[in-house]
Formats: sequence, structure tokens, C-alpha cells
Amino acid sequence: MDNKNITFIGAGKMASAIIKGLLSSKTFDDKHIFAVEVNEEAAKRAKENFNIKVFSDAKEGIKDADIILIATKPFVVQELLEGIKDSVKDQLIISIAAGITFNKIENILGVNKRIVRVMPNTPALLECGMSAVCKNDKAAEEDIKLVENIFSKIGKVIRCKESDIDAVTGVSGSGPAFYYYIIDKIAKAGEELGLDYKTALMLSSQTALGAAKMIIETGNTPQELIDAVTTPGGTTAEGNKVLKESNIGEILSETVRKTAEKSAQMGKEN
Repeated sequence: MDNKNITFIGAGKMASAIIKGLLSSKTFDDKHIFAVEVNEEAAKRAKENFNIKVFSDAKEGIKDADIILIATKPFVVQELLEGIKDSVKDQLIISIAAGITFNKIENILGVNKRIVRVMPNTPALLECGMSAVCKNDKAAEEDIKLVENIFSKIGKVIRCKESDIDAVTGVSGSGPAFYYYIIDKIAKAGEELGLDYKTALMLSSQTALGAAKMIIETGNTPQELIDAVTTPGGTTAEGNKVLKESNIGEILSETVRKTAEKSAQMGKEN
């Protein structure tokens, strides 16, 4: 990407997914990607898997960076930023740390820093992720376009406002876990009806995948697709009746709301 250097602070699963996407798409080559990782095993994996230079010292790792991507756990971000604040110049700062607001980063690094926050999710490991991006006032349009380009290599990307990040966390950031739960419960229902679990899980998983693709690729609403597959008095109609008479809608709404509230709480604590 125009010979820009990008340094990942943290080389865990999400950082690795992004690095893999950047290399496979040739957006960056291995000579322009660096990582900072204090965990010896994670550092070794990054070196072996991607042939990139890995530093144990963050100040050293960002010295030649044009882009700094913070991919550490939220609870270590403050200490990390305090440690590198004197070494950060005019680099673009990207943070995927949940709950770490622009204000928190600016309070340490300075209000003049260009910052973009991203909320990705774990299907990024299969280049099927969903990322939401937002920028602070100092970041330019070209900055957020660059970030969109980076995260488009691991899935789909939307823009949002920072005030929406907690809701995004509830819907897509933590969302995969909720779908895993539902897929598992449907598979176990099949098992109770006589299927072996492995077969039922494949049926449930592929059906969920197909249903999601129908929404994305047809442009139809979920209700339109429900109507299209439902014959009055038929099997799907019988199942739909159970769903409508249950409180599953309220339960899912509460699940997302509680997740978003926790995200907001983490932002206040970190």
C-alpha cells in the first residue's frame, strides 16, 4: 500500500487474521508489516506464519511505522499508550480494543492524533468477518478509506459513529457467540429426534449459512424470506407459530442490550 509500514501491537488471533488478509490480498507485503508481541509463543507463530519482523519492545516496533494498529486486550491499552506516547508522531492510530474510546486514547497521546476505531468479529479468521469503523475529528477521509480497505480483506465493512460502537458490539462483535448457541440448540433438537449430533450440526450450520447469504445476496428482508418459504398450514408455519408464541424475540433483544451495556461499562472502566 504505497510502501506504507504497518505495525500491529499484539499478534493474537485477530491481528493474525488481519495480517493474513493483507498478505493474501497483496495489500501489504511481509517487508512492510511488523508486530509487537511480548508473548514468546505468539511472537514465534507470527514470525513463522507470516515471515514478518516481530519486536518485544513497542517503542522499537513503531519507530518506522506509518500505521499503528492496537490489537491488545483492553485492560493493557492504557499502560501500552503511556509507554509509547513519546514515540508516537504523526502515525495513523487504529484501535480494535473494545471499550477504548477516542477520548481515552487522546487523553494519553494528545488530541491532535488521527485515530480510527474498529469493531471486528472472529469470523475474520475465515475472511468472513464484519467490521464497523469510525474516525475521530482529526482523521481525514483518506484515513478511514485506508482502514476500510484493510478490513475489507477479512470480510465486510460498514461505517458508524463512535456512539454506535456499543450497539455494534452487541449485534456483530459478540454476535457470533449468540448464533453458535442457536445453531447448537437446533442441532440438539435434531439429535433428540434421532439424528446423530454431527449430522444435525452440519444441517443446522449450513442452513444458518445459507439463510444469511439469502438475506445478504437477494436484498430481501427477513420477513419476505420467511413468507417465501412458509406455506399456510405447512411444516414451517407450524414452527413459526411456536416462535411467535414464545418470548424468544424479547430474549434476543435483551441479550444484545446487555452486551451493549457491558461494552459501555468497559469503556468507563478501562
